[in-house]
Parts: sequence; C-alpha cells; structure tokens
Amino acid sequence: MGLIAEVYGVELIPIGPIIYYTDNGEDIKVGDKVVVMSEFGLDHGIVRIGKRQMSIDEIGYDLKPIFRKATNEDLEKIKQNKEIENKAIETTKQLVKKHGLNMKILDARLMLDDSRLVIYFSSKNRVDFRELVKDIAKEFKTRIELRQVGARDEMKFIKGLGLCGKKSCCSYWLRSFDSITLKHAKRQQMMINTAKITGPCGRLLCCLKFEYDFYIDALRNIPDEGSTILYEGKEAKVITVNVFLSRVTIYTKDGETIALPFEYFRSGKDVERIDNNGDNFGSDGDFVDDYGKD
Repeated sequence: MGLIAEVYGVELIPIGPIIYYTDNGEDIKVGDKVVVMSEFGLDHGIVRIGKRQMSIDEIGYDLKPIFRKATNEDLEKIKQNKEIENKAIETTKQLVKKHGLNMKILDARLMLDDSRLVIYFSSKNRVDFRELVKDIAKEFKTRIELRQVGARDEMKFIKGLGLCGKKSCCSYWLRSFDSITLKHAKRQQMMINTAKITGPCGRLLCCLKFEYDFYIDALRNIPDEGSTILYEGKEAKVITVNVFLSRVTIYTKDGETIALPFEYFRSGKDVERIDNNGDNFGSDGDFVDDYGKD
C-alpha cells in the first residue's frame, strides 16, 4: 500500500477535471472557494470533494497544499478579474479577425496575482498565433498563454443540448472523456447513421459508453445479426438479436423461422458459426470488430 494523504478535490474550471490538494488545517467544506496553485500560477477554485484519504499512487501527480480559503479580498479580486477576462475575450476575438486566424475564442482566465492570462480556444487546424500573443500582451501587460482544447472540451465552454433534447453531458456534468469508437455503436445494435450517433461537438456521442458494458455482457456468446450458423445440422441465418427479450431469431435454408433463447447459445450446445460476412467470432463468442479501433 502506497503513501496516503488527506486531500480535497477542487474544480478550477466549471465541469473541468477535479484536481486534488492536500489539507492546510483550515475548516474547509464542499462548496467553499479556495486559493490554490495551478499549472498556470496562483489560481482559485471550488471544493467539490470533501476531505478524504487517498493513495498518492492513485492520484498520480505531486500534491500541493491549499493555500487558504478565499478571503473577502480574494473574492473581490476574483470579481475584478472576471471583468478583465470578459474584456480579454472580446479583445482577442477582434485581434483574431485582424490577423485572419481560424480559431474560436472560448474563455479567458487571469491568475489571482496577475502573473498570467490564459485564453482558451478551439481550431480545426494548427494556428500560428505568435503575433496574436504579442498584441494581446501589449493590451493587458502580462504573460499570455493560449491553450487549445479539443472538440469535446469545447462544449464545456459553449454548452448546448444533446440529441436527446436534454443538456449535453459534457457541458453539465461529464468531467472527463473516454475513447468512443464505432464499435460502441455496433455492439449496441445501432444503425451506423452518423447524424444519429454524433453529438453537437461533431464527435461520437459520449453516452455510447454508458451502456456499452451491459451489451458486452448481455451479448456474450450470442451470434451477430446477419451471421450464418449451423443449427441442428442446418445452415441458418441470424435475422434478429433482441437483447431485451434475450432471444435470437434464425431462418433456416428449409424455410423455418425459429426463435431461440440466449441460453441456448450458452448451454454448451454445438452451434457452429459460419463466417459468410467477413466477420470473426472470438473464442468467447464476442464479435471482433476491426473497424474504428481505439
């Protein structure tokens, strides 16, 4: 067992990753604003996870202590910084147009000690923003850092609705992103219609991962729709696989339509699978998909 530390989980950017800091001895509660040292300098955040013991190995990075609970002076400074940050966003947008750069300005964050102004942006291409940085630095008289974010992280800043009509997960509660590929949609028997499985960010829906493990387990040893098997010596094609009814419907060459329970394929009965579609079945019966691997 590795070293254990008492830590708090702090959110620096709304719905951003939780960063852990060690206890400084103050009476700190969930929801308190605190002053901490981030990768950019003296920063502030909100405590989202109360004091707990965690392994240093589990955290995976060097821990820093919380400097202090935000004082009235700190809160006033945060308020003043917000006005500067809003100005920085608008000024940077104007400068981006001036330089003809293909980038979308999303947010800005000024450190509490004014040591650095971080500006978040997105772009589909690589951007040479050296001259832009010089112009911003002249305007705000501090060190400027432009931080590019990916398409999924962009949604955290602009927010929006998902295809389900509800607030998009990445905008309101999902702090980190898993790798999502077409295999997640295929395993859940979804039609590969990009318009229906793509989120407003232009990437595959994050929610394709939510029920993926359920389908992996539910479809264990079950042949895929469209595959061909030998059933009681007869060649048969799998017409439908209904995961909710736990039933596979096959159509034999003799013209019979037969509904078989999932347990039939897991009972040890001799069901030979014939590869007519170029699909492979693994040793445990799981479909091995070579398209869209991570």
